[in-house]
Amino acid sequence: MKARRMARVRNQTLLFAALTVFTVMNLIPLIWAALTSIKNPADAFTIPPTIFFPPTFEYHRQVWLDRGFAHYLINSLIVSAGTVFISVPIGSLAAYALSRMPPRRASPVLFGLFTIRMFPHMLLAIPFFVMGSFLGMIDTYPLLILALVAINQPFTIWLMYSFFLEIPRDLDEAAAIDGCNLWQTFWIVILPLVRPGLTVAALFSLLLSYNEFLFALVLTGIKTKTLPVAIAAFGGEDVSDWSISAAGAIGIMLPIVVIMLFVQRHLVRGLTIGAVKG
Repeated sequence: MKARRMARVRNQTLLFAALTVFTVMNLIPLIWAALTSIKNPADAFTIPPTIFFPPTFEYHRQVWLDRGFAHYLINSLIVSAGTVFISVPIGSLAAYALSRMPPRRASPVLFGLFTIRMFPHMLLAIPFFVMGSFLGMIDTYPLLILALVAINQPFTIWLMYSFFLEIPRDLDEAAAIDGCNLWQTFWIVILPLVRPGLTVAALFSLLLSYNEFLFALVLTGIKTKTLPVAIAAFGGEDVSDWSISAAGAIGIMLPIVVIMLFVQRHLVRGLTIGAVKG
């Protein structure tokens, strides 16, 4: 018993050490970017790196006030919110229907969705650009939102499909006995049980649309340019532009960090749902 306890403690210690190293390695680029954003160029590129330096928030001021960062942030939030509000409801309805179909009928549909998700984005960006040009929708929110819904919908359906599979079909039958139709069964009985899954699907759909670069580059213009495209233009040959790029990188992370702090509890619950049986 003592040897088993010592082995468990040793394994937990090794796991904790490995996770600590992994976390530190992932945080180093973020810390470096944060420090670069408050350094003058003369301090940002010294070798060895300057540890003690007079901080400056001039580059953050330039990003938010002079470079129109707030406008691009609003564009990104509008596009991301529109994508989530369309993608998650449609994906949930489709996933629920597929989860209640026999596997031999649902599998071809799921495989087809998976195949669509594997297409290179460049292969799909050109048809969307041609269609948007024909309809006069280039540099509009609806075109970019619909394009992002189209490429992210298979992921949402696959994700929600796994959550709906965890819900016993006996609940559908019990709801039908109580007089519920299909829509009432879905809305009143099933959907509340997969609420953590909805949070996960909404968050991942938000992240995919918020960080999308290629479609935003091809389908937007001055009015609807999003943050990833705008920040790509911040860099340049001037050394001082790297501090501006670092300030923009920190700024683009802040909304996601705030959202993660608010939904962290639901996210952990959604990621672990179905992991424990009984």
